[in-house]
Amino acid sequence: MSEKTPSNWQQAIEGEWHGCPSLFEHDGTWVGTNKVSRASEFKDGRTTYWMDTRFDASGPLMDRFEIGARMEFGVIDSDQDRIYTGPDFVGSGRPYGLLVDSNYYSPGWNVNLRTVNHVVPELGMQVYSSQLFEADTLVGVFNGLYVVTQDHDSNPDTQRRVADWISKEKLDGKKPFNLPVKHEGVYRGEFEVYDANQQLVGSNRVTVHHRPVNLLHSEQTIELEGVINRKWTALRTRTGNQQQFHGPDLFGNGKSYGRYLYSVRHVYGEALKIWSRETVVDDDHTLVCVWQFLASQREQYTTFGVLRFEPGENVLAATYVE
Repeated sequence: MSEKTPSNWQQAIEGEWHGCPSLFEHDGTWVGTNKVSRASEFKDGRTTYWMDTRFDASGPLMDRFEIGARMEFGVIDSDQDRIYTGPDFVGSGRPYGLLVDSNYYSPGWNVNLRTVNHVVPELGMQVYSSQLFEADTLVGVFNGLYVVTQDHDSNPDTQRRVADWISKEKLDGKKPFNLPVKHEGVYRGEFEVYDANQQLVGSNRVTVHHRPVNLLHSEQTIELEGVINRKWTALRTRTGNQQQFHGPDLFGNGKSYGRYLYSVRHVYGEALKIWSRETVVDDDHTLVCVWQFLASQREQYTTFGVLRFEPGENVLAATYVE
């Protein structure tokens, strides 16, 4: 066997990852959790991905996804494509630095998955999600936050840290996606920008001005500076776990599954749209975002980063009749 070295992505995810993703029906109903330990291991020129799962859910999705066996499958590893060679998953993943966007099929689950894994060192976590499809029909969603360990089997302190993380994820996984409901403010952050050839071409400074109009509507202005220099304003509506964007610059909709919102926004008057996954990761409204730009229906840029909220005035304080 020829001598090989692991890809940059493979090196970035070294270790054993621990999480407890939530499981949602297609309409966003939370039905349970899946305690997971997993690792992608490079040895003797080969990469093997294994995953131990323990579902605790209700309804038919429990029977569908708890197959009662450890998952283990081969990976053709590279920084261009990670190709999954079965038997548990067949398909591929597309790495961009510390993010991989994968599309693959699970024979045991009979679903096609779009899985996005984003390692966020500054927050000490990996932000994970899988949208589960039968052809183009969404049948469920997994999502949750993971932490990595190098000594879980031998270190009691690490074991306690992981146990605390799992307990917190079981509680937080069902929290609804909510932006600040009453306070205006500004989200700020910096996103890495990759082109359609998966090359890092720079960064964007991202600013989002957020102002609630009432309890279900807010106005937002997104400004990008750097590789992409654009500015858009849209009225945003929330009804339960569904959202809409009413222009004047962006039109589209989204649906949330717990703390995760998946959206598509179309830029008015242009052949340009934005697919996004946005995740609320703490009580300070911090967002971990993936924004993918598609021009003329083709991938143009994939960008991702952390947005931190700077709260301003409470614009929906108590009202009175004197």
